[in-house]
Amino acid sequence: AESSLALMLLLDQFPRNCFRDTAHMYATDPLARLLADDAIRRGHDQAVSEDLRVFFYLPFSHAEDLEAQHRACRLNQPLGGLYLHHAEEHREIIERFGRFPHRNKILLRETTAEERQYLEEGGFSG
Repeated sequence: AESSLALMLLLDQFPRNCFRDTAHMYATDPLARLLADDAIRRGHDQAVSEDLRVFFYLPFSHAEDLEAQHRACRLNQPLGGLYLHHAEEHREIIERFGRFPHRNKILLRETTAEERQYLEEGGFSG
C-alpha cells in the first residue's frame, strides 16, 4: 500500500508541482488513473490513514471525464468534509464544460465565451 501511495504522489502530484504552467503537468494523468484504479481494487487505499487516502482518489478528480468525476465523488463520500467538497467542485466543472477551462491556455485549446466568463468571474483555477 505504501508503494502504491508513493506511486500516486509521483504520477499525480509531482508533475503538477515540477512542471507547473506547462502541458507536462498533466502528462501522467492517464497512467495515474489506471494505477489508482488497480490500487483501489487491491484495497491499498483502505490500508492507509484517511488523510492519505485522498491521494488514491485525486487522479479521478483531475480527469476531464465525467465518469471519473462521479467515481471521485463516490470515493470521497466516506471522507466527507473538504475532500468531498473538492471532488464535487471538480465534478460540477466537468458537468458544465466537459473539461477544466483553466487548462485551456496551457493545453493550447480555444476558450469558449462561457468558459471565459466563468474564469473572469473567478471560477475554479486549479
